[in-house]
Amino acid sequence: MNISELLADLQDQHDKTTARASELRDQIDHLTAALAETEARLADLATTRKIIAERVPPGNKPDPPETNTAYQAIVNAFNQHPGRAFRARELHELLGMPTDEATVNVTRSRLGRLVRQGFLTQPGRGRYQKRT
Repeated sequence: MNISELLADLQDQHDKTTARASELRDQIDHLTAALAETEARLADLATTRKIIAERVPPGNKPDPPETNTAYQAIVNAFNQHPGRAFRARELHELLGMPTDEATVNVTRSRLGRLVRQGFLTQPGRGRYQKRT
């Protein structure tokens, strides 16, 4: 490699490095703007929360989140009847839940998740039982 080739190679590396530095500066500018927007949003949310908290009369606390979720109701039913296999519709009837097709399909999905998690087994098509 002669001197002119070496200088050309150095110039090429310099140009590439300059371009990369420019790209990084653009990214920094973009991220700085995004960070400023996000911090402004956080400040707005904090202010809103503070204003709402000031408007709530003393002694009025928000209702606690519901602890008996649909999953918990399903698990409780299987715990109360560990040897019994249920169909989704039977489970709805036992729990006093609506038996319309859409609601039962959601429960079928939940039961499938409980099978995949290892809590339930599926002894037959459409039937679910607590794993022993």
